[in-house]
Amino acid sequence: MNIILIVSDTFRYDNLFDRAAMPVRTPELDRFSQRAVSLSNLYTSSFPTIPHRTDLTSARYGWPWYGWQDRRQSSRNHLPDLLGQAGYVTQLLCDCPHLFNAGFQFGFHAAYALRGQEADIPFLRMNHPIEQAMPPEKTRYGRHFQGRNLVDIARWTNSRWYREADRFPPRTAAHVVEWLEENYAYHPFFLWIDMFDPHEPWDPPEYMVRRYDPDYRGAPMLHPNYGHANDLTPEELRNLRAHYCAEAELVDRWVGRILQKIDDLALWDNTIVVFTSDHGTSLGEHERTGKTNINQGDERCWPIYPEVAHIPCLIAAPGLPGGTTVDSLLQPVDILPTLFDLAGVEAGRAERFHGRSFAPLLRGEPMEPLHDCAISASFLRRAKDAAPDKWTTPVLYTTEWAYAPIGANGERELYYLADDPYAETNVAADHPAIVRVLHERLIEWMYQVGAPDEAISVFR
Repeated sequence: MNIILIVSDTFRYDNLFDRAAMPVRTPELDRFSQRAVSLSNLYTSSFPTIPHRTDLTSARYGWPWYGWQDRRQSSRNHLPDLLGQAGYVTQLLCDCPHLFNAGFQFGFHAAYALRGQEADIPFLRMNHPIEQAMPPEKTRYGRHFQGRNLVDIARWTNSRWYREADRFPPRTAAHVVEWLEENYAYHPFFLWIDMFDPHEPWDPPEYMVRRYDPDYRGAPMLHPNYGHANDLTPEELRNLRAHYCAEAELVDRWVGRILQKIDDLALWDNTIVVFTSDHGTSLGEHERTGKTNINQGDERCWPIYPEVAHIPCLIAAPGLPGGTTVDSLLQPVDILPTLFDLAGVEAGRAERFHGRSFAPLLRGEPMEPLHDCAISASFLRRAKDAAPDKWTTPVLYTTEWAYAPIGANGERELYYLADDPYAETNVAADHPAIVRVLHERLIEWMYQVGAPDEAISVFR
């Protein structure tokens, strides 16, 4: 079967499945969910952008060994390579600015990137000054081109925007629609669509933002500060959330255009279609905005709490019971083996997969659990036994608990997810035995995957 993989960066799980928390309008993905099987307990593994996609395309955990680096340094497995060996033609269409810099285009028969996201500058316009897009103390610190921050550069690079059609989701979707029209009659194909939105800067048309925040009159909050949420006023924080919600709605609208073209071309009967994300983002939860602590005024560690770790995934394929949900714990390394299983692909692999297929669960068949825990983590090394310094720290998830071995202030944290899905009340002091068991499970898991001692020693 053909395979179409749609990755939307920073698309929170609750955009789709908890409207009380995130009032995002997603009519297109809601409609797709009736055709697809939803995964309710998928947690990112290696964090963030490039480590996640390396896990996804290699079926191997990366965070115990390496961080953000060129994919070719990380694993000899690469999904388009493996599918190419099995007779697929493969295409990458993306506007994520990091994929080509990390070598993801290699292995595809064809790859195309739409330029200009974040601080990517494909074309200078020096006759026009770089203007301040929002107060610098309210956004992410960083000095890039001519000492400016990311949101200023993004606004300047894309300064001619004035219509919805100028934004990235519609432009990327237009390339996808064209590609499908040019290639739908050839089988089998693998098409990977990677949309950077709703990653910040959150710059959808302001009329879409006003539907979520109609009364705001201040400077538009286009970018999180990657630090304390209380650096923003309550009104500014609401406006920041409104910009995110509108950007996520924009993604939904134009993913819907892709899904409509799949329908137009009658591809559902021989195509697997997946929509997923790499991680979410904090929009005030845990008194922070963003996903990692790179703010000069915030000395906390940042565990990968549920609003960041919990990710959506919808999978449609011939024969799957649409409108159903799989509740088992899963991680991105399991997606590649599952796609091979669903498509009937027999392909060699350069390295063994850490992930395993959950295709029987998608079909509604009984199956032993793949995991008793899911770990969301980034690459960590302790330098000379120093105390953690603003680390992004792991969280171990089970169906009941979330356990952070290094919490915001360095202490261990435990959350009972059934009553506390956003991990807001630390109950570690009330359950020392569970803390001990989950900490031992973290260490045991690292030994099971063969993690190096310098990774394990961080948690001893």
